[in-house]
Amino acid sequence: MNAHDSSIDLSAYFERIGFSGPARPAPTLDTLRALHLLHPQAIPFENLDVLIGRQVSLDLDLIQRKLVTERRGGYCFEQNRLFRSVLQTLGFRVRSFAGRVLWGREAQDMPPRTHMLLLVDLDEGTYLADVGFGGMTLSAPLALQTNLEQITPHGAFRLDDTDGDAPGYILRALVNGAWTNVYRFDLGPQYDADYETANHFVSTHPQSIFLHNLLAARLAPGKRLGLFNRRFSVHDEREGSDQRELDGVADLRRVLESELGIRLPDSPDLDAALARLP
Repeated sequence: MNAHDSSIDLSAYFERIGFSGPARPAPTLDTLRALHLLHPQAIPFENLDVLIGRQVSLDLDLIQRKLVTERRGGYCFEQNRLFRSVLQTLGFRVRSFAGRVLWGREAQDMPPRTHMLLLVDLDEGTYLADVGFGGMTLSAPLALQTNLEQITPHGAFRLDDTDGDAPGYILRALVNGAWTNVYRFDLGPQYDADYETANHFVSTHPQSIFLHNLLAARLAPGKRLGLFNRRFSVHDEREGSDQRELDGVADLRRVLESELGIRLPDSPDLDAALARLP
């Protein structure tokens, strides 16, 4: 169903996420949990390339250069392509699928498949792995079981069966005491060519949220950090949530670099793009 990537630089990736375990850890649930926690705390979600008019490539070598060597971030197709490649290189059995984003939408909406997610088959069962969903990115794999509240280092999640004629799953997050839809997916096969098409849509279509808005996020121990245009949000598991509006390009650059950990692209178009944000 998906190509097996074999050109991943494990040592560089482990250094990037701060993994201090063995050079080639065994493909176990403990390993998956360790990598899944570290990855979104080190490699932020961001769409700066789309915002400044650069093409987003899904070539693995270019993703590694951007997210690992250049210490940038990326969105789901880049993040989960990289994570899939790491897991496959370690010997995990990984399958990738496509989701329909429900976050921020009306319950009855049926949007296109614009999100990439992974399923990892282990002796203990099948687990959902996803290191690329912005401010609601998972920090732990979830057992592919429905009607089960699963606690992660960054909140509670649940998988439910979809209703109607299209069988599948809905990922929900517990937000302010209410179960909130994140995305829905089924187990229909997806190929790398499908992700290329979806990537082209989200990076070029006028209706794509990425085209005219800045989205950036990172996890930290006990915290979720998120930036939507000029609104910077910090959700602390113990202290609650705080939001503030950033003032000008300099403030945006500072938060992107120091709070979200993004090494900003060297582009003459960046400041102009940041200045245009609503």
